[in-house]
Amino acid sequence: MSVIKQLLLALALLFVGLVGAAVLIPAARPFADRIGLSAPLERLGLISPVAEADAALPQSGGKAGAAIAVVATEPAPEQMNDEVVSVGSARAIRSVSVSSEVTGRLRTLHIASGDFVQSGAPLAELDDEAARIALDRANVVLADAQATAARLATLKATGASAGTAVQEADLALKTAELEQRDASFTLSQFHLTAPVSGWVGIWAADIGDQVSQNTELTRIEDRSTLIVDFRVPERVVQFLKVGDQVSASPLADPTATLTGTIKALDNRVDEASRTLRIQAEIENKADAYRPGMAFRISVAIAGESHPAVDPLAIQWGSDGPYVWLVRDGKAAREPIRILQRNATSVIVDLAARPGDLVVSEGVQALRPGAAVEVAAAAAAPKS
Repeated sequence: MSVIKQLLLALALLFVGLVGAAVLIPAARPFADRIGLSAPLERLGLISPVAEADAALPQSGGKAGAAIAVVATEPAPEQMNDEVVSVGSARAIRSVSVSSEVTGRLRTLHIASGDFVQSGAPLAELDDEAARIALDRANVVLADAQATAARLATLKATGASAGTAVQEADLALKTAELEQRDASFTLSQFHLTAPVSGWVGIWAADIGDQVSQNTELTRIEDRSTLIVDFRVPERVVQFLKVGDQVSASPLADPTATLTGTIKALDNRVDEASRTLRIQAEIENKADAYRPGMAFRISVAIAGESHPAVDPLAIQWGSDGPYVWLVRDGKAAREPIRILQRNATSVIVDLAARPGDLVVSEGVQALRPGAAVEVAAAAAAPKS
């Protein structure tokens, strides 16, 4: 218990010492301001308001009336940066399902799962013996029809053949030509080719398997570019347009950062979620990512312009943050509202007048109305 009593006694003595210093020593007023002690003592009438206290203080180096040397910066206007973050799923820029238009037994496979193929490259072949026989039959019929039409045309020229017979021969020839084209097309359907260039997915059938009509055998996807669908709140729709840059990070690897552009904006806001669907295009040159992966999409939006000050210029009092201004050669304390912190500047809501400078060095000795000499004008802060 004695240790606790001693600690409490020490704290009480420290508090009394701080109050005494604030009341009896004017030079201790800045420290009292920073710890929020001045305002309660002013209300109790133990110390004078700031303006009266400042009159009793020397302005610089202990000499009354001497100007205080400071480093000041003209507040530069800077745009606030808003960031919209969303999560979306990626898909390949082109994705096509491969299936057979006919039923047959898989005879030959020209590719393996995961291969890259060019558009039109052969993928697989089904047993096409029946289709070949049908094509041969159609070729025989066509040849006979051609010979008959030629013979009747010759006879007609000599007057030995009736016009009706020639017309029937021409009709038979055209019918044979169509049947030959149909048989040739049917035969081609037993040979599967790549509809687009891209990577082949897992092949769903083995050689010897019976392949049914319209059964998906694999998918070919061109994933050199990924399309990510995501949504943004309606409040930012007016700030976005096609071609704007986005930043994307896969949820599986948050340290990776990719750049992309907005490809399309939907024409309607979803009434249930109050969001707009957007598509972003992301390059996947290293082929490190796959369709279906989730991505964190970040879109930077430029906001309104406000004054930016050096972080060292911001001071804190019992009533919140403030800065010291050099106004007409005198020090003026101006309250601020912090809007955004950047790497090397702070964007604030500040009621500055033309020609005002914000003090970044030498603030410890400043009092309202004190004469100020700007020793150096620092460069405006940049974010």
